[in-house]
Amino acid sequence: MAKPKSIRESLPAFQRLLHHCRPELRKQRWVISGSVVALLSEVLFRVLEPWPLKFVFDRLLRRNGEGPTGDSPTLLAWAALALVAILVFRAIGAYFSAVGFALAGNRVVTSLRNRLYRHIQSLPLSFHSGTRAGDLVIRLIADVGMLRDMAVTALLPMLAKALILVGMIGVMLWLKWDLALMAIAVLPLFWLRTVSLTKKIRDLARKQRTRDSAMASAASEALHGIRTVQALSLEERFVHAFSGANDQSAKADVKGKRLAAALERSVDVLIGVATALTLWYGGVLVWRNELTPGDLLVFLAYLKYAYRPVQDIAKYASRLAKASASASRVLDLLDQKSAVRDADGAVVAPVFHGDIHFDNISFAYEEGRPVWRGLQARIPAGTHLAIVGPSGSGKSTLASFALRLHDPQSGCVRIDGRDVREFTLQSLRRQFSVVLDDTVLFAATVRENIAAAAPGSSAAEVEAAARLANAHDFIEALADGYETVLSERGVTLSRGQRQRLAIARAALRRAPILLLDEPATGLDRANATLVLDALTRIESRRTVIHITHNPRHAAKSDLIWFIENGRIAEQGTHAELLARGGHYAALWSLGEQEPMPTEAADNVVLLEEEHAAIS
Repeated sequence: MAKPKSIRESLPAFQRLLHHCRPELRKQRWVISGSVVALLSEVLFRVLEPWPLKFVFDRLLRRNGEGPTGDSPTLLAWAALALVAILVFRAIGAYFSAVGFALAGNRVVTSLRNRLYRHIQSLPLSFHSGTRAGDLVIRLIADVGMLRDMAVTALLPMLAKALILVGMIGVMLWLKWDLALMAIAVLPLFWLRTVSLTKKIRDLARKQRTRDSAMASAASEALHGIRTVQALSLEERFVHAFSGANDQSAKADVKGKRLAAALERSVDVLIGVATALTLWYGGVLVWRNELTPGDLLVFLAYLKYAYRPVQDIAKYASRLAKASASASRVLDLLDQKSAVRDADGAVVAPVFHGDIHFDNISFAYEEGRPVWRGLQARIPAGTHLAIVGPSGSGKSTLASFALRLHDPQSGCVRIDGRDVREFTLQSLRRQFSVVLDDTVLFAATVRENIAAAAPGSSAAEVEAAARLANAHDFIEALADGYETVLSERGVTLSRGQRQRLAIARAALRRAPILLLDEPATGLDRANATLVLDALTRIESRRTVIHITHNPRHAAKSDLIWFIENGRIAEQGTHAELLARGGHYAALWSLGEQEPMPTEAADNVVLLEEEHAAIS
């Protein structure tokens, strides 16, 4: 039982990997079956390869000193043809097994990467907020790539080499068991050496992958914030941090190469010892006429071929050790369970009217530090609600409950009287249009960025949404208009322009519930006016949740909640809250020196046709 235990300790992740890949492997069963047949044929012809030479030595080169017989040229020709045929059939088997296993391996690992990417996207915000994006990218790209290389260039070829080794050892035992035992006597030493070094290589590789992830995260963080880095002259600080991690990674890589080289050279020495022992003892047996020269030739050829797989196994063992570290990192991510997922029996949500009820909601990001405690509140359908309060009071968290970006620890959110957990996530979230404080645009055309909210929308519908969002004029002024390809995250546009594209998305989606999270934060007065005016036009006949720090942006709402310390401290209309003289009134008085944004009638043209088409 010690041997299987050592294998499991050396490569502990592959059983879990096979468990995760079982559905994909099942889909490739015919390709794998054909590849196994081709592999077995390659093994068979590899075992047969030395036998024409044995025939030549034993039948044509007589040991008693007699010359070749008259039919020797014919027999020699047949032996040569047999050798060519064996080599051709072995090459065909090797080709089809290599191609088949490569095809199956790539398909399985590609499917695994797609599943991992989908899984990462399904994980809750609580996971993403505590995980560095660079680490996730390394696991998705580099670690899965390592698994693909392992499957195609290491694991499957190693399987072929192992079968060849077993076949040749079987034939050697059949020919002369005592000489065969002499030839394979070093295998236990090889096994012990491989197990000890591959464990070190695997542990080192896992640490190196972690360092690479940290390095990628640091680079990603600096590049995404390059404007701030350059403005504050932080280039050298980030370069120093990156260089330090890079140097550590390089040292670990050299150490891993040194261990792999030590393993391979150890095998070379062991093979040399086995060959010397076989040549000596085999020569003695030939001298005693207990073994033919052809038999000794077969043994020596088998040693050459059989121990070549052993050399390759040593080489592949280091790859497998590194791949094992990558497999553990990928599988740890796949094993992450999302608390926010479709419930058993979840149904497609009907079209909502937009009545939202927060029923006894309690929630905490960290145990003992609740954000919400026993919230009871209702937003009637068609109501424009503004949520105001200091930073960290739970405003955005409250809105995320309806979208199921978070699920409360107790209580539930009901829309039109039904618990949102009864619906599939996709159908639930389609009922919301969202405009956030920092809009993310994609590296695609302006038209594609707007239409992402409602795939299949016509060009006319996209343009109508842009007009409604006060975005049409600046889009037309771009180099290629609606076909202009934006840079990553839309950084070539101003913040106000990005917000208006986000509003165009929200308008095009035609969802019954509109969620606005600080949509005018950071904008100058002119842009804020354009954004707020555009929002006013798309809010008609929708339930609106508008999160803001600025009470002046909330003043025209039907209902205002002032949030503080995980509870609704005050609620009512703007006039009611001012008359009450509480927290909201105090917040309002702080900004009295700043004039309220006025309607920019001269900057915005309200197009009734587009309003009718979109709202």
